[in-house]
Amino acid sequence: MQVVVIGGGLGGLAAAARLAKLGHDVTLVERDDALGGAISFERAEGFAWDRGAHSTLLPAVLRDLFRKSGRPLEKELDLEPVEVIRHHRFEDGSEVRLPGGSRSRQIAAFDALGPDRGRAWVDHVATYTQVWDTLRRHYLEVPWRPDALPPEVAALLDSREVLHKRLRKSFKDERLRLVAGHRFLAEGHDLRNVPAWLGVHAYLEQRFGAWTVPGGFARLSEALTGRLATRGVTVHTGTAVTDLVVREGRVAGVMTTAGSLDADVVVCAVDPRLVPTLAPYVERTTPALPPVVAHLGLTADVPDVGHELVLHGDPTIVVRSGGQAPDGHVAWTLHGRGRLAEDLVTALARHHIDVRQRVVARVDRSPREQVEGRGSAMGVLWQGRGTVRHRLGPTTPVPGVYAVGAHATPGSQVPFVGLSAALVAQLVGPA
Repeated sequence: MQVVVIGGGLGGLAAAARLAKLGHDVTLVERDDALGGAISFERAEGFAWDRGAHSTLLPAVLRDLFRKSGRPLEKELDLEPVEVIRHHRFEDGSEVRLPGGSRSRQIAAFDALGPDRGRAWVDHVATYTQVWDTLRRHYLEVPWRPDALPPEVAALLDSREVLHKRLRKSFKDERLRLVAGHRFLAEGHDLRNVPAWLGVHAYLEQRFGAWTVPGGFARLSEALTGRLATRGVTVHTGTAVTDLVVREGRVAGVMTTAGSLDADVVVCAVDPRLVPTLAPYVERTTPALPPVVAHLGLTADVPDVGHELVLHGDPTIVVRSGGQAPDGHVAWTLHGRGRLAEDLVTALARHHIDVRQRVVARVDRSPREQVEGRGSAMGVLWQGRGTVRHRLGPTTPVPGVYAVGAHATPGSQVPFVGLSAALVAQLVGPA
């Protein structure tokens, strides 16, 4: 079959690679001049910064993707565990370094905040053991129909409990609530609108840990771009899709700024709002806005911030290290959320991390710049339990059209995006 994939981010790259390996004639169309989307590099003056994710949970998802589309991941990239996933520093001066992949180490880390904090944390995480088993076996790894969800999944998705309420019930200490809710707050969500079952992220961090790619996580997109070439995928960059072609109630192709392409199957790996035929089906959802971003190239004589440092407050500032830098320099990325009344680097200095005299390169990105014409890499904003049913994916109401990526999953992170591509490959099947 002829397959057209719309979008060259992780979801589109993964879907194209899998479907090509299954024997389909695959064409990928990307509006930008290069592939990668949110897992590409921002480059300037010899520095390279990760635009989006700089690590992943569930490394098995990436290993499965590479194995099912050709050579194993280990032949292409080094995937290394992150010893401390995040270093949280609170307004009262206390701090906790969150280790991954170890229950006992997490107990020790949280006990440093006070008696019984470690036990409270692991007891909270343990409540998600069955949640993960249900999601994995009946929702994330096997195709499902929106109108015929397995009873266990339907009960979970339709629960009225929100994460804000679950965390207040689990923790008296606000600092533990901040750690448990950080991922969602960092993506622009209000915990009062996030379903409680999504707290399963804490379980995944404890059970599987976080993993990164030396030299920048965006090297993943470079490896997948190479995989598309190996699999014979036709790639059109600098080409925007303007709409679908639908005949007799079924997709027949896509219209692009460079002409039309015939298709038996179309995979939408972008925000469906950008595709007029699909936009009406997601009008009840809203994109989650990215943070204010500042990519910094610094001289090397700066503090060691580890993999990720979270400075809680208003605003909350996240400092990420990694990427690529010339000799004698380092690359940092700052994310800002909240009341940003001053420059991010100046706000960082108020936390006693003053690098203002060490900046030799800088690229700033406002939330608007990050989403304009592309949609949000953060996916869909959580607005209550109904949000999960209002988005598309893996199927859509248009026969022959499927959805993958951040807007087609219950989370915008790498594992969920990768799993969405695996679901569509199962649904389309071999050529």
